[in-house]
Amino acid sequence: MNIRRCVVTLIVLLVMAVNARAEVTPLIGGLNTGPLVQVNRASAPSSGGSSLFIGQSGSSLFAPYPRRQKAPIRGILTSQAPPEARLLTLIASAEAGPDGYDAVQHGASRRPSKRPTDMTIGEIYDWITATPGQPHAIGRYQFIPPTLRTLTRQAGFNRQTPFTPAVQDELAGILLQDAGLAQFQAGGISRHAFMNNLAKIWAGLPTSSGRSYYHGYAGNSATMTWARYDAEMTRIYPG
Repeated sequence: MNIRRCVVTLIVLLVMAVNARAEVTPLIGGLNTGPLVQVNRASAPSSGGSSLFIGQSGSSLFAPYPRRQKAPIRGILTSQAPPEARLLTLIASAEAGPDGYDAVQHGASRRPSKRPTDMTIGEIYDWITATPGQPHAIGRYQFIPPTLRTLTRQAGFNRQTPFTPAVQDELAGILLQDAGLAQFQAGGISRHAFMNNLAKIWAGLPTSSGRSYYHGYAGNSATMTWARYDAEMTRIYPG
């Protein structure tokens, strides 16, 4: 009796399962299955919105910005500018090349959408934060993030400070003092000692060994010879 009751129950369950299969639409799979989440394209953001990455609609933090005409650096070193200005130009020729104040490290695959001189320091910080895993050296003196933050505090600047040429020069002036400019001018250290100190700050400058102080580190190398570096420094600071 129990066996017959179990068989009847099993047949009833099989019939119910077949009927249910005919009525239920599967969540995944099937030729006529639609998306689980329906996107209302009519309500998508308009192209006027801003976006972080190039290729999205609106302005992009990493879209390539229009190039300014490159200013020549040769000839400036022999001008009648003050020695410190000529020294900064020499450093810039080793670090930034013809892009000058608007230079961005060539290894940065995601560049700012604006020229550095059109950005605030806060916007540069935001770009750095949003683009991890790439070089972020920026400006005429190729400030790296830790150095930029330290110098900004020392100079009394803040996030709202525009990254203008004058601001960049002032930040670089702090580094000149760190390298011993005052001691050099007072005769406390030799020209070559001062040059080596500068090379410990700017990787594009060679040390007296002929190599960058950071040679081989993160792809760094000197961009001028020691002979040229010494000759230019002799012209800037004769005697």
